[in-house]
Amino acid sequence: MSSRNEGSVLINEQQRKDVLKGVFDSFYASQEEAVIFDTNRQWCAKLPALKQLYPDAKIICCVRNVAWVMNSFEKSFRKNSLQNNKMFNNAVESNTVYSRLDTLGQRDRVVGFAWSALKEAFYSDHSSSLLLVDYDLLVQQPEKTLSLIYHFIDEPYFQHDFNYISYSETAFDQNLGIPGLHNVEGPVRYQTHQSVLPPDLFEKYSHMEFWKDTTGSQANIIRIKDSD
Repeated sequence: MSSRNEGSVLINEQQRKDVLKGVFDSFYASQEEAVIFDTNRQWCAKLPALKQLYPDAKIICCVRNVAWVMNSFEKSFRKNSLQNNKMFNNAVESNTVYSRLDTLGQRDRVVGFAWSALKEAFYSDHSSSLLLVDYDLLVQQPEKTLSLIYHFIDEPYFQHDFNYISYSETAFDQNLGIPGLHNVEGPVRYQTHQSVLPPDLFEKYSHMEFWKDTTGSQANIIRIKDSD
């Protein structure tokens, strides 16, 4: 259906919708649940198309101070420094912490793209379908935060065991050359960390939380209220 295909002009708007919905219907054909959670960073950049296909679709994004996000990536890189890391294309990108973070922050890379896509959705005319959840609040008050999330998606609350959380994407992480990148183990709790970033780099990425100012957006936000 791409414009690069000369036959694309023969496909009308309804057929495009039917084909795209058919992809999702086929992919999730084995799922019996009526509500599907699909985890992909690209949804925010595809929100207009998503709303055309599924008008009731909603997006939930966990947000955090970007400096701490960068800190987590850097710690993972150092932990697996002997691995062939596929997040960087060459030595120029991976040489130092400065080049690594500059690379991750580019608008077509893992952090920069996700941040840019979220900002696009945050100020879009579909922003009311967006829920941002503050990471620090989630780990400090998981039950209260989850109850608000269930309210947002209009689903009855499910009782979770926050003392036992287990998640991994072993094959995906191994392929990236960063084993354990997506590992999550309970209990859910708030932990303090010492940054491994140079102070100037940490400062550089500490002021990117645009979601703290909701002017011009109808997005829903669950976060810790700033102290006066």
